[in-house]
Amino acid sequence: MPEWVCPTDSSPLVEAESRLECPQGHAFQVVRGIPRFVESEGYVEHFGLQWRQFPKTQLDSYTGLPISRDRLRRCLGEEVWRRLPEMSVLECGCGAGRFTEVLLKEGAAVTSVDLSSAVEANAEMFPAGERHRVAQADIVKLPFQRGRYDLVLCLGVIQHTIDPEQTIAALYAQVKPGGWLVIDHYTRGVGRWTSVKPFYRAVMKRLRPDTALRFTERLVDTFLPLHRRTRNSRPAWFLLCRVSPITTFYRSAPSLPEPLQREWALLDTHDSLTDWNKHLRTAPQIQAMLSDLGGQEIWCEYAGNGVEARCRRPTAS
Repeated sequence: MPEWVCPTDSSPLVEAESRLECPQGHAFQVVRGIPRFVESEGYVEHFGLQWRQFPKTQLDSYTGLPISRDRLRRCLGEEVWRRLPEMSVLECGCGAGRFTEVLLKEGAAVTSVDLSSAVEANAEMFPAGERHRVAQADIVKLPFQRGRYDLVLCLGVIQHTIDPEQTIAALYAQVKPGGWLVIDHYTRGVGRWTSVKPFYRAVMKRLRPDTALRFTERLVDTFLPLHRRTRNSRPAWFLLCRVSPITTFYRSAPSLPEPLQREWALLDTHDSLTDWNKHLRTAPQIQAMLSDLGGQEIWCEYAGNGVEARCRRPTAS
């Protein structure tokens, strides 16, 4: 796997007690075995808490269902999926590791990074070894030389960053010639604007993370029984979703057993009501971005949480 470098000046890093140092004097702490290339979680503090609180919720090994595996395989496409055992993968916005688990199981060598303290949950679920390492880092200031990874993966993240275009460009820069970038992004939809979620989000994202999480639990315990009762009635479900602020999976993932329905609702409701940034992009916009960066073999479709896309970086001439 590519060596760590200083995100400030790209010089090599060497171990020194409980930190990594570069020749120019920049130092980065190693806490609980995880290199920390950021000083704080910043605007993703809510995410860090939710993944530490629900580290197993979205793992296929926990649900007994291939939900994460199927989503990852669809996004990668069969050509990339078959090559995973020979690939070095940079997984950005790794969270607690729903895709880390699948990548490792398929034989990839994985570097998992996240801006939040979710890296602690990821490292606990999937300890560092020959094929896995974890770091807390900013996507736009990654601690690697450019163009060193066969696959750069970023799912469920870009819409929450400050500048999606800058984020996508930074991800593409990490792809080696001939390698692949795989991403997704929220898109526009009438449901995003007709629900009451924006009103709750305006308040909840400003609460302390622990307070917001307790409030999320109250919301889920209040509204989830109503969603359960109306799941088979499309008109009733539609009307309920206009006044309910929670995210549920009775219709999108009906095979989830009841205890996990509540757990997934808690996790995704907290996620959707506490994020500071929620950008929207269309498929043509994403395709244009990848094309402008020089990507080839672009695939871009409406699927999953919005738009899913991948492209290949041209091989060096």
